[in-house]
Amino acid sequence: MTLKDELQQHLAKFKQDKSPEVIATIQADIDALIASDFAGSAVKEGDKAPDFELPGVHGNPVRLSSLLERGPVVLTFYRGGWCPYCNLQLRAYQRILPEIRALGAQLVAISPESPDASLTTAEKNELEFEVLSDANVDVARAYRILFDLSEQLQKTYVGMGRDLTELNADGEWHLPIPATYVIAPDGRVVLSHVDVEYRNRLEPNDILAALQRLRAPAEQTS
Repeated sequence: MTLKDELQQHLAKFKQDKSPEVIATIQADIDALIASDFAGSAVKEGDKAPDFELPGVHGNPVRLSSLLERGPVVLTFYRGGWCPYCNLQLRAYQRILPEIRALGAQLVAISPESPDASLTTAEKNELEFEVLSDANVDVARAYRILFDLSEQLQKTYVGMGRDLTELNADGEWHLPIPATYVIAPDGRVVLSHVDVEYRNRLEPNDILAALQRLRAPAEQTS
Protein backbone atom coordinates (compact mmCIF):
# COMPACT_ATOMS: atom_id res chain seq x y z
CA MET A 1 0.00 0.00 0.00
CA THR A 2 1.36 3.40 -0.97
CA LEU A 3 1.31 6.42 1.33
CA LYS A 4 -1.38 7.89 -0.91
CA ASP A 5 -3.50 4.76 -0.38
CA GLU A 6 -3.12 5.05 3.40
CA LEU A 7 -4.04 8.74 3.36
CA GLN A 8 -7.08 8.16 1.15
CA GLN A 9 -8.20 5.30 3.35
CA HIS A 10 -8.13 7.54 6.42
CA LEU A 11 -9.88 10.36 4.56
CA ALA A 12 -12.70 8.03 3.52
CA LYS A 13 -13.24 7.01 7.14
CA PHE A 14 -13.11 10.66 8.25
CA LYS A 15 -15.85 11.57 5.79
CA GLN A 16 -17.98 8.72 7.06
CA ASP A 17 -17.57 9.78 10.68
CA LYS A 18 -17.91 13.56 10.44
CA SER A 19 -20.90 15.75 9.66
CA PRO A 20 -21.31 17.43 6.27
CA GLU A 21 -20.87 20.79 8.05
CA VAL A 22 -17.44 19.84 9.42
CA ILE A 23 -16.33 18.51 6.05
CA ALA A 24 -17.58 21.63 4.25
CA THR A 25 -15.83 24.00 6.69
CA ILE A 26 -12.50 22.24 6.28
CA GLN A 27 -12.87 22.18 2.50
CA ALA A 28 -13.77 25.89 2.41
CA ASP A 29 -10.44 26.83 4.03
CA ILE A 30 -8.54 24.57 1.63
CA ASP A 31 -10.37 26.10 -1.34
CA ALA A 32 -9.58 29.62 -0.08
CA LEU A 33 -5.87 28.81 0.11
CA ILE A 34 -5.95 27.31 -3.37
CA ALA A 35 -7.74 30.38 -4.76
CA SER A 36 -5.16 32.70 -3.20
CA ASP A 37 -2.28 30.65 -4.67
CA PHE A 38 -0.79 30.63 -1.18
CA ALA A 39 1.52 27.73 -1.97
CA GLY A 40 2.88 29.64 -4.96
CA SER A 41 4.90 31.94 -2.69
CA ALA A 42 6.53 29.10 -0.73
CA VAL A 43 10.18 28.10 -1.07
CA LYS A 44 10.33 25.92 -4.16
CA GLU A 45 12.63 23.88 -6.35
CA GLY A 46 15.67 25.91 -7.39
CA ASP A 47 15.53 28.21 -4.35
CA LYS A 48 18.15 28.39 -1.64
CA ALA A 49 16.77 26.72 1.49
CA PRO A 50 16.68 29.19 4.40
CA ASP A 51 19.08 28.13 7.14
CA PHE A 52 17.80 27.60 10.67
CA GLU A 53 18.65 26.23 14.08
CA LEU A 54 15.96 24.52 16.15
CA PRO A 55 15.91 22.30 19.24
CA GLY A 56 15.47 18.56 18.94
CA VAL A 57 13.32 16.48 21.27
CA HIS A 58 16.07 16.40 23.92
CA GLY A 59 16.92 20.09 23.58
CA ASN A 60 19.89 19.52 21.30
CA PRO A 61 20.30 22.32 18.74
CA VAL A 62 20.12 21.24 15.09
CA ARG A 63 21.32 23.59 12.35
CA LEU A 64 20.46 22.91 8.70
CA SER A 65 23.78 24.20 7.34
CA SER A 66 25.68 21.85 9.65
CA LEU A 67 23.64 18.89 8.43
CA LEU A 68 24.27 19.86 4.82
CA GLU A 69 28.02 19.70 5.41
CA ARG A 70 27.52 15.93 5.68
CA GLY A 71 25.24 15.49 2.68
CA PRO A 72 21.70 16.11 1.39
CA VAL A 73 18.80 16.73 3.76
CA VAL A 74 15.18 15.67 3.47
CA LEU A 75 13.20 18.32 5.34
CA THR A 76 9.52 17.84 6.07
CA PHE A 77 7.12 20.20 7.84
CA TYR A 78 4.13 18.59 9.56
CA ARG A 79 1.18 20.07 11.45
CA GLY A 80 1.55 18.19 14.71
CA GLY A 81 1.35 14.80 16.36
CA TRP A 82 -2.44 15.28 16.67
CA CYS A 83 -2.79 15.10 12.87
CA PRO A 84 -3.39 11.51 11.67
CA TYR A 85 -2.23 12.32 8.13
CA CYS A 86 1.05 13.62 9.53
CA ASN A 87 1.55 10.45 11.56
CA LEU A 88 0.94 8.29 8.49
CA GLN A 89 3.51 10.36 6.59
CA LEU A 90 6.12 10.27 9.36
CA ARG A 91 5.80 6.50 9.72
CA ALA A 92 6.09 6.05 5.94
CA TYR A 93 9.28 8.12 5.92
CA GLN A 94 10.62 6.17 8.89
CA ARG A 95 10.25 2.99 6.83
CA ILE A 96 12.59 4.34 4.14
CA LEU A 97 15.07 5.86 6.61
CA PRO A 98 17.68 3.12 5.98
CA GLU A 99 17.53 3.87 2.24
CA ILE A 100 17.74 7.62 2.85
CA ARG A 101 20.85 7.11 4.96
CA ALA A 102 22.35 4.69 2.45
CA LEU A 103 22.11 7.51 -0.09
CA GLY A 104 24.14 9.73 2.23
CA ALA A 105 21.20 11.89 3.34
CA GLN A 106 19.51 12.82 6.60
CA LEU A 107 15.82 13.20 7.41
CA VAL A 108 14.47 16.03 9.57
CA ALA A 109 10.87 16.79 10.56
CA ILE A 110 9.59 20.12 11.93
CA SER A 111 6.31 21.12 13.61
CA PRO A 112 5.03 24.12 15.60
CA GLU A 113 4.67 21.97 18.71
CA SER A 114 6.87 22.15 21.81
CA PRO A 115 9.92 19.88 22.24
CA ASP A 116 7.93 17.80 24.74
CA ALA A 117 5.10 17.27 22.26
CA SER A 118 7.63 16.53 19.53
CA LEU A 119 9.19 13.89 21.77
CA THR A 120 5.76 12.31 22.23
CA THR A 121 5.29 12.24 18.45
CA ALA A 122 8.72 10.68 17.93
CA GLU A 123 8.12 8.02 20.58
CA LYS A 124 4.58 7.22 19.44
CA ASN A 125 5.68 6.69 15.85
CA GLU A 126 9.05 5.11 16.77
CA LEU A 127 10.92 7.72 14.75
CA GLU A 128 14.70 7.46 14.53
CA PHE A 129 15.34 10.79 12.80
CA GLU A 130 15.46 14.37 14.09
CA VAL A 131 12.08 15.82 15.10
CA LEU A 132 12.42 19.55 15.72
CA SER A 133 10.28 22.17 17.45
CA ASP A 134 9.59 25.39 15.55
CA ALA A 135 8.02 26.93 18.66
CA ASN A 136 7.94 30.49 17.32
CA VAL A 137 7.14 29.31 13.76
CA ASP A 138 10.02 31.43 12.48
CA VAL A 139 11.18 28.64 10.19
CA ALA A 140 7.71 28.04 8.76
CA ARG A 141 7.56 31.78 8.05
CA ALA A 142 10.98 31.72 6.40
CA TYR A 143 9.80 28.94 4.09
CA ARG A 144 6.59 30.95 3.50
CA ILE A 145 4.25 28.10 4.38
CA LEU A 146 2.55 29.47 7.52
CA PHE A 147 -1.15 30.33 7.28
CA ASP A 148 -3.90 31.42 9.69
CA LEU A 149 -7.04 29.33 10.17
CA SER A 150 -10.38 31.05 9.62
CA GLU A 151 -12.59 31.73 12.64
CA GLN A 152 -15.09 29.13 11.47
CA LEU A 153 -12.38 26.51 11.10
CA GLN A 154 -11.04 27.39 14.55
CA LYS A 155 -14.47 26.60 16.03
CA THR A 156 -14.61 23.36 14.06
CA TYR A 157 -11.19 22.32 15.31
CA VAL A 158 -12.14 23.04 18.91
CA GLY A 159 -15.23 20.91 18.43
CA MET A 160 -12.98 18.10 17.21
CA GLY A 161 -10.73 18.42 20.27
CA ARG A 162 -7.94 20.16 18.38
CA ASP A 163 -7.52 23.50 20.08
CA LEU A 164 -4.33 24.88 18.56
CA THR A 165 -3.97 27.40 21.38
CA GLU A 166 -3.10 24.35 23.48
CA LEU A 167 -1.37 22.26 20.80
CA ASN A 168 0.91 24.89 19.25
CA ALA A 169 3.86 26.02 21.34
CA ASP A 170 3.05 29.69 20.71
CA GLY A 171 -0.67 29.26 21.39
CA GLU A 172 -1.71 30.76 18.05
CA TRP A 173 -4.20 29.67 15.40
CA HIS A 174 -1.83 29.01 12.55
CA LEU A 175 -0.25 25.98 10.90
CA PRO A 176 2.39 25.21 8.32
CA ILE A 177 1.22 23.82 5.02
CA PRO A 178 2.63 20.29 4.99
CA ALA A 179 5.75 20.62 2.87
CA THR A 180 8.65 18.33 2.06
CA TYR A 181 11.95 19.40 0.53
CA VAL A 182 15.00 17.54 -0.72
CA ILE A 183 17.95 19.88 -0.25
CA ALA A 184 21.35 19.41 -1.94
CA PRO A 185 24.56 19.90 0.10
CA ASP A 186 24.97 23.38 -1.43
CA GLY A 187 21.62 24.39 0.08
CA ARG A 188 19.72 24.29 -3.20
CA VAL A 189 16.21 22.81 -3.15
CA VAL A 190 16.10 20.03 -5.74
CA LEU A 191 12.61 18.75 -4.95
CA SER A 192 9.70 20.49 -3.24
CA HIS A 193 6.20 19.33 -2.42
CA VAL A 194 3.95 22.02 -0.97
CA ASP A 195 0.21 21.31 -1.09
CA VAL A 196 -2.52 23.24 0.74
CA GLU A 197 -4.64 20.09 0.46
CA TYR A 198 -3.01 18.76 3.62
CA ARG A 199 -4.18 15.23 3.00
CA ASN A 200 -1.75 14.98 0.08
CA ARG A 201 1.86 14.16 0.95
CA LEU A 202 5.04 13.43 -0.99
CA GLU A 203 5.48 9.75 -1.74
CA PRO A 204 8.55 8.07 -0.20
CA ASN A 205 9.67 6.78 -3.60
CA ASP A 206 9.82 10.34 -4.95
CA ILE A 207 12.21 11.27 -2.12
CA LEU A 208 14.47 8.33 -2.90
CA ALA A 209 14.43 9.11 -6.62
CA ALA A 210 15.52 12.72 -5.94
CA LEU A 211 18.35 11.52 -3.69
CA GLN A 212 19.46 9.03 -6.32
CA ARG A 213 19.60 11.80 -8.92
CA LEU A 214 21.74 13.85 -6.57
CA ARG A 215 24.09 10.93 -5.99
CA ALA A 216 24.51 9.99 -9.66
CA PRO A 217 26.73 12.96 -10.72
CA ALA A 218 28.95 12.47 -7.67
CA GLU A 219 29.44 8.81 -8.54
CA GLN A 220 30.26 9.69 -12.15
CA THR A 221 33.04 12.07 -11.09
CA SER A 222 34.54 9.81 -8.44
